Amino acid sequence: MELRGKQKRFLRSEAHHLNPIIQIGKGGLTESVIDQIEETLERRELIKISLLQNTDEVADDVAEALTQAINCDVVQIIGRVLVVFKPSSKEKFQKISIAVRKI
Repeated sequence: MELRGKQKRFLRSEAHHLNPIIQIGKGGLTESVIDQIEETLERRELIKISLLQNTDEVADDVAEALTQAINCDVVQIIGRVLVVFKPSSKEKFQKISIAVRKI
């Protein structure tokens, strides 16, 4: 789902109060971390990911890898924090994606 400007702005405002749920540390972006991100996105649709100081990963590279691996949208990158959105495939978890489609 390609997001338009207004949709990204809405998602940024929704993510403002969220705390980072997933942290990427010195192990880097491994397959298990990607699986965990995918499972979390399935339930929440919008999450923040934090890159800890001891990781060698760069936020832009992580954003590119996540976009390729799980087909999600990186809404915003601020420093070492990424805001990631992916509509849920299960109807009971689709709260944010319904609001995004209306915009």
